[in-house]
Amino acid sequence: MREHPALKIHQTPSHSVFLERASAARFHHSLPLSEEKNSSQTLLSCAESGNRRRLDPPRQFNMVHQKVREYFHTEYKPGERTLIRKIDFFILTFCCLSYFINYLDRSNLANAYVSGMREDLGFVGNQLNVINTCFTVGYVLGQVPSNLSLYYVKPRIWFPCMMLCWGGLTMVTASVHNPQGIMAIRFFQGIFEASTFVGTHYILGAWYTERELGKRSGIFTSSGLAGSMIGGFIQTGIHSSLNGRGGLAGWRWLFIIDGLLTIPVAAYGFFFFPDTPRNTTAFYLTDDEKALAVARVPVVEEHSPITFRFLKKVLLSWYWWGFVMLWVIAGETESFSSNSLLALYLKSHPTTKYTVSQLNNYPTGVPAVGIVSTLFWATLTDFLNGKRYLVGYWIGLTGIATSIMVLVASHNPTSSHSTSVTMAAYYWAGSVYACQATFFAWCNDSMRYEEHVFRAVVLAGMNMFNNVINAWWSIVFYGASEAPWFTRGMWAMIACCIALVIWTILLAYTDRRDRKNRELDEITGRMSITIESKEKE
Repeated sequence: MREHPALKIHQTPSHSVFLERASAARFHHSLPLSEEKNSSQTLLSCAESGNRRRLDPPRQFNMVHQKVREYFHTEYKPGERTLIRKIDFFILTFCCLSYFINYLDRSNLANAYVSGMREDLGFVGNQLNVINTCFTVGYVLGQVPSNLSLYYVKPRIWFPCMMLCWGGLTMVTASVHNPQGIMAIRFFQGIFEASTFVGTHYILGAWYTERELGKRSGIFTSSGLAGSMIGGFIQTGIHSSLNGRGGLAGWRWLFIIDGLLTIPVAAYGFFFFPDTPRNTTAFYLTDDEKALAVARVPVVEEHSPITFRFLKKVLLSWYWWGFVMLWVIAGETESFSSNSLLALYLKSHPTTKYTVSQLNNYPTGVPAVGIVSTLFWATLTDFLNGKRYLVGYWIGLTGIATSIMVLVASHNPTSSHSTSVTMAAYYWAGSVYACQATFFAWCNDSMRYEEHVFRAVVLAGMNMFNNVINAWWSIVFYGASEAPWFTRGMWAMIACCIALVIWTILLAYTDRRDRKNRELDEITGRMSITIESKEKE
């Protein structure tokens, strides 16, 4: 395997020790004990699937009960639990805090808009949507370059630097005097914030096994939703306690405080983030733990990504087209929440004028539902051996049902029932956030045996092209001038959900076929080795 370029600069004797131990321990640490006991059955499952008989209910119940016991009582190799606890703490604390502040920053714009910024800066028409589009354009441009940078720059350097850049720009936002100034700032913020989401999913895929990945992806995604949720309460507190302090409006103080939060988190990441298993220099990991971390995940041959061969490989792979299109469609099913439709609905309510506190607090229920849904589906799909595609069906049902609810409510806008139905629909729609963790974990699972940089580019491509669509999608279908009912957006959501269900079915079939082919190749390879060894005897 070609070494990561960073290793040539930072390599120490301890690296040689743990890499040698990893090679020696490869076949002893690649699976937990519970998985090793059933490895032969797993490899033969594709050959036997056509001959399986329907089991009677008692036997099915016993199998489910046994599966639940195995899931909650997984046996690990010596030292593996300690390793997992360490990387859980240091990776998830930094990544979750980073994403929490990242989402706090994004949600604060909508909170500031309904808390006085619109009037202070003289917003007109769809300028709020244009600002979001400027951010999206920068975010799109930063996706692939940011993940490719992780091939050349250590994550513990790259992530904190990007964080300090976007934190500084957040504080600068407090000094603007017109919407055009925010447009320029948000464009560059988008470039720097592009490192967080897809970069973290790349790191999680590098450290965790398939049965561990979903929950960690869910915890990470939930931290962003928590930032969105808590942002409303923070804005309420700042508006009531700091409004007018130092001659600044409350919404300006929000940007200042949010920007200051990035400094200690960035410093923490610089000193404690463990990079990736093959180039980690983390002082809290022993040589044996570093070797075990390498041995837990497949070893693949790496090549430089800046070549025509690599570009051809990416564009001709089903991974690229399958997962990029999956997230292009699925990302738009989050439009109700990502475009703050509930807040805009309340701001433009046909009969009721809500207070600033209500405008900030009521929408916080949407990300709260998203957190519960994300953790539930991430854990469930881990338990079901990575059946992430099930989330696609749930999202399809949710998007269609909630759109119909809003469309029906719009026919009698002055009714109290209309308000109740609309708010219930937007809260339920928050559950579609589950697709973030599960679909990116699905990509990580499927590409586990591919080059790490290939996986990084596909993950970045998923988010990049979704945001390319989102750059104009939100303006066309969810512009602020479309409030309170967003009728065009409701029909667009129904179309997206139908397309998502169809694409999920096709992608699940392709992924399942690819896994079976790989299992057959493993069986064939083991059989050929056995035959050769017998011939030599």
